[in-house]
Amino acid sequence: MSMRNPRALAALLALGSIAAVATGAEGPGLGVPVSPEKIAAADISIAPDGRGLPAGSGNAVAGEKVYLARCIACHGEKGQDGPNDRLVGGHGSLATDSPVKTVGSFWPYATTVFDYVRRAMPYTEPRTLTDADTYAVTAYLLFLNGIIGQKDVMNATTLPKVKMPNRDGFVWTSDAPPPR
Repeated sequence: MSMRNPRALAALLALGSIAAVATGAEGPGLGVPVSPEKIAAADISIAPDGRGLPAGSGNAVAGEKVYLARCIACHGEKGQDGPNDRLVGGHGSLATDSPVKTVGSFWPYATTVFDYVRRAMPYTEPRTLTDADTYAVTAYLLFLNGIIGQKDVMNATTLPKVKMPNRDGFVWTSDAPPPR
């Protein structure tokens, strides 16, 4: 069939549309129904203002123990000298020719640190830390960066109140104000 024959092309498109409607009613037969409970369990997103933070708490003292057991292999003893991303230091370096982007120098929200650790760490076993361990590791990283004290407790109330050094270092492109 030549594409130059408009009647033949129209007939082919009509047949294709009829076939799509006929089979579309049944669906492709993929997947299974998912309950609202399963969807809620998978929705672990944490907003910058702390919405979605779970129950639990931790401080840097507890976080150091978790860090030494689960994080040191990739990030080094104090978060600066491991084979993977540096987590500590870099303060004041973002405007230089050699910026060092760490939890303390770059990240704008402490809640985002919690969200990332909870979702993706440890790299070899993501989502295996308890919520208390995640609060503790987050507290430890904030402590190593000089943002909170060693015994400051991080939880769903206190973590969103942490003012990160680079909180105002991002430009918001929408009309909505940045989360506070």
